[in-house]
Amino acid sequence: MKRKLISTGSPMEQTAGYSRAVIHGDFAHIAGTTGYNYEEMKMPDCVVTQTRNCLQTISEALREGGFTLEQVVRVNYYVTDRAHVPVVFEEVGKIFRDIRPAATMVICDLVDPRMLIEIEATAQR
Repeated sequence: MKRKLISTGSPMEQTAGYSRAVIHGDFAHIAGTTGYNYEEMKMPDCVVTQTRNCLQTISEALREGGFTLEQVVRVNYYVTDRAHVPVVFEEVGKIFRDIRPAATMVICDLVDPRMLIEIEATAQR
């Protein structure tokens, strides 16, 4: 079974050796996605904007792989501060409230102190 690799063009993908998404059979595996704005090549300061950017990047990777957000079955959220949790829940709830994937949220440090959230997802046809 052939894999399809999807990239956002981020230099980090080449440096660290990963793909934004790997499509394999009936699954789309979306790598941890931060709130980077790829159009402006900037990391916003606001967790709301970062969350929206994460979801947009994930949605675009899914679409490129022939999937939709409605097919997401698993999502993991990594946030850097407990204070962000209610805001993140509100933002991701706008997308996943009716889809209801299995989900986990972890409070942790991320590789760049400007990063406030990282989201990874798995979708299935």
